[in-house]
Order: sequence, then structure tokens, then C-alpha cells
Amino acid sequence: MALLAAGGMGLSVWIALRWGLGWQTNLGEWFHPGWWNRAMFDSFSPAWLAAVLFAVPLAVLLALAFRPAIEIHETHLKAGKREIPWDQIGRVDRTGWQVPLAVYLTLENHVRVLIVHAGDATSCSTLLRYLRRHARRALLDGIPYRQFWGEPPAPEWKRLEPPRYQLVRPEEEEEVERMFQRLKTVGHLDQRGSDEK
Repeated sequence: MALLAAGGMGLSVWIALRWGLGWQTNLGEWFHPGWWNRAMFDSFSPAWLAAVLFAVPLAVLLALAFRPAIEIHETHLKAGKREIPWDQIGRVDRTGWQVPLAVYLTLENHVRVLIVHAGDATSCSTLLRYLRRHARRALLDGIPYRQFWGEPPAPEWKRLEPPRYQLVRPEEEEEVERMFQRLKTVGHLDQRGSDEK
């Protein structure tokens, strides 16, 4: 597309310079016949208008072509030199542009970043899907992540008491209790030590 726009603009400029003198109009006479009108409109050629109309899409297409590359990593999104961790993205909002894709990312510090990807329809939809999948803490077009993907809500964690296992039999438990009471009163369990004193 950019090559076609550049070719159209170049052809229009060539026509305006080559055959412009034969296509000139006297638009200056239609307005006030001052010297500045004649200077402005005497060299006007419709080919110059075509050149301008080709130059506008050429400028837009070249700006899109030289946008920085967008890379998807497990921990972050890289757009040019800027790295954005996935957990810092608070919102992913799609604009009306599908091809080229334009998406606003709102970070946790309320900074909005415009991501523009000038690819075909397949690569644009793939990039949008990756952005939505990796931004797990974000609102996707105003909808919470789990609800957007149709996942069940996160379960509420309840604090459970740890299970108690019976380690000794009831009769052994009584013996342990007697030994504990004796330890508390005497200070030791060894009967020989008490006899020697």
C-alpha cells in the first residue's frame, strides 16, 4: 500500500511539473484580482492536489510500518524498548480499529499506553488474544478476566483446622499423662536419680 501511495504521489508530482503549465487555471481571476491571488493560483495544477492526496496515506502507512516491534514473553510485553510486566496491566481496552490493531493498555499507575500493530487480520486477532490471555489481573474491555473467558470465579479460601491424628492408644495416653504429671511435680522421670539424692 505504501509503495502504491508513493508511486501515485511521484506520478502526480511528475505530471504537475511536466505538464502543469498546460493545465494551469486562472482561479485568481475568480477571486479578488490582487497580485497575491495571481501568484498563488496561477501555478495551480490539479496534479498537485492528487500529489497531496497520495502523500497523506503514504505518511500514515510509513508511520505504521516503522512502529516498534511488539514481543510477547511469559513475564512481560515488550513494545520497542519498553517492557511492561503482565501483572502491572490493569485494563486492556480495544479501540474501533481491528486492522491495524489499536489497543489501550492502562497500567496500575494509571498510565495509558497505545499499542498499534500494523499487520494482517490474522496477526492482529492473534496479538489481541495473547494480550487478553496474559493480562490475568486486568479488566478486558471493562469485564473481569475470569468472567470474560467464562471461567468459574475463584474459590474463597477457608482456613481449615489441621487434622488431628491419633498417635497413641487410649491406655498409652493415660500412661503418658501420668508421666507428665510426675515430671511436673518431681522435675525428672528417672527414679534412680531421686534415690541417690
